[in-house]
Amino acid sequence: MDSLKELFKIGRGPSSSHTIGPERASKIFKNMYEDCDSYNVYLYGSLAATGKGHMTDKIIIETLAPKKVNIYWDASFVHPYHTNYLKFVAIKDDKEIGSIDVFSVGGGTIEIGESKKDEKKKVYKLTKLKDIIAYCKEKNITLYEYVEQNEGKEIWDFLKQILNQMQQTIENGLSKDGYLPAKIKVKRKAKDMYKEYEKANEALKLTKKIFAYALATSEENASNGTMVTAPTCGACGVIPSVLIALKEEFAFSDEMLIRSLAIAGLIGNLIKENATISGAEGGCQAEIGSATSMAAAMAAFLFGANMDEIEYAAESGLEHALGMTCDPIGGYVIIPCIERNAVFAVKALNTANFVVSVGQDHVISFDDVVVTMAETGRDLIPAYRETSTGGLAKYYEKLLNKEK
Repeated sequence: MDSLKELFKIGRGPSSSHTIGPERASKIFKNMYEDCDSYNVYLYGSLAATGKGHMTDKIIIETLAPKKVNIYWDASFVHPYHTNYLKFVAIKDDKEIGSIDVFSVGGGTIEIGESKKDEKKKVYKLTKLKDIIAYCKEKNITLYEYVEQNEGKEIWDFLKQILNQMQQTIENGLSKDGYLPAKIKVKRKAKDMYKEYEKANEALKLTKKIFAYALATSEENASNGTMVTAPTCGACGVIPSVLIALKEEFAFSDEMLIRSLAIAGLIGNLIKENATISGAEGGCQAEIGSATSMAAAMAAFLFGANMDEIEYAAESGLEHALGMTCDPIGGYVIIPCIERNAVFAVKALNTANFVVSVGQDHVISFDDVVVTMAETGRDLIPAYRETSTGGLAKYYEKLLNKEK
């Protein structure tokens, strides 16, 4: 498995696979072929189907500037390796001088060509949670100590940066009002939700705070703002809202918070390794389901759960998101994405609360539910995998016309 530095990324929304990934690829290709007259960029599959709403063309053109960039779209071709496929071609004197094939496989991670990274370069050798827990018990270490053992002590400085950015994104989102940048008029709700939190009775305060923080993060993402892939842009509101709300409500130290982020990252890495975190490959279960699993494990740790209870929280968080479709209206990461982040953030907290209340005894393992999620994602028809051709997205024209 890769480093957590490849899972948690600070970047601009609205999509990790459609914005951050193509931006990273564009920078690589620009450095390879600076001495050219222009660039041709071909977008295929899901990148072509929802690229306009995700600002894929915008970020590519900005990154490859000042050279001329020609964008070509072909949603009909789905590469067998991964649907998020783009091809870069450098042109000089009307001739092709170089090209690369790139796959944006989720969370902003890109692969050049069809071969995955050399396993020798992987940071983590163990790829099943049951094996990691068994190892930790044998060595008498915690899950966060296992992360440090594989990543090195520098991982804590990195996770502190991630924590700080999550806090900053929430603050940015809470400070703004008006409408989100899309043809569908959707009002920002984070600031108003925070006001609801301030006047709520004690029984509802924490829930409303999490709602507000998830909305703030997701609205920043939808507005091309800076956020953390956790594990993706589309699901970026879940972990920060739970983490920062718990920090404020229970006065957890930054040390505890970054340890909990390490555990969340370990869970996300396992899902990414054994299934997918890409909505274009596995539907929204791969994005919001993964984020809920990560946040539930993180919160369970903060509540004092042991390793087996953390495993249960991670399993339950993903299990109850199985089969979720990715059907963004108009190709924007707005409907149903933003509300979904808020609702599932509270669900993640409730999952952790449930697990620490009932204990570690359960039937389905985390490793098994990850495999199930991967199989379910493959069974979803393309219309439900970030193509905006099925589900709620079928009706986006009606909504757009209604707003005119």
